[in-house]
Amino acid sequence: MAGSSTAKGAIVTGASRGIGRAIATRLAHDGFEIIVNFAGNSAKAEEVVAEIKGAGGRAIAIQADVANAADVERLFKEAVGTFGGINVVVNCAGIMPLSSIDRLDLDLFDKVITTNLRGTFVVLGQASRQLSPGGRIIAFSSSVIAMAFPTYGPYIASKAGVEGLVHVLANELRGRNITVNAVAPGPVATELFLTGKDENQIEHLRKLSPLERLGQPEDIANLVSFLAGPDGGWVNGQVLRVNGGFV
Repeated sequence: MAGSSTAKGAIVTGASRGIGRAIATRLAHDGFEIIVNFAGNSAKAEEVVAEIKGAGGRAIAIQADVANAADVERLFKEAVGTFGGINVVVNCAGIMPLSSIDRLDLDLFDKVITTNLRGTFVVLGQASRQLSPGGRIIAFSSSVIAMAFPTYGPYIASKAGVEGLVHVLANELRGRNITVNAVAPGPVATELFLTGKDENQIEHLRKLSPLERLGQPEDIANLVSFLAGPDGGWVNGQVLRVNGGFV
């Protein structure tokens, strides 16, 4: 368990809910000491910390807006100061407001790009500075890129950019023994995904996968656990689509 002399540090952004929470608790189970990053909901973040500690692990919650360079620099500094080093960075923070392109809602577009793409750029940049050999950087894309659903334009644009950053950073870190990958979930039963959808829409999305179910946060956490662990060391510069055959 985490807290032993062999424990390693992991930062999980957006870890106060949904997929991020499942990743944080899974990596804690795997033996990592966890930085539970959150943007605004400190109560939810402290719930995650309490859950990890209750299971015998180590964790602290640190507030930071991933799109704010000063916040992210402080996040990494506090993480290193607390656990002595960071071995894994998982950037799970993201938003998904929907709007058709013809609405020209630039405020919404800028907000999505700022959090999802700029936020990834900032976190990956800081991770590339801080991680030692053997480190793992894991970003989040989305399987919805291939589906091109109406109203998903801003979100898909942001996630396509994330995939580009991952491929470039993997090459930029040549020779440092640090892997850089992206996880691209299909529909997952989280608050972020379910908000604004009626039961008919949810049922339609459920049936898109040959497995005929929505993903669960734990399905995604299992893949992140693999990438962060010893068996994932030869996977690099990849976008792994974990979606039950959704696309």
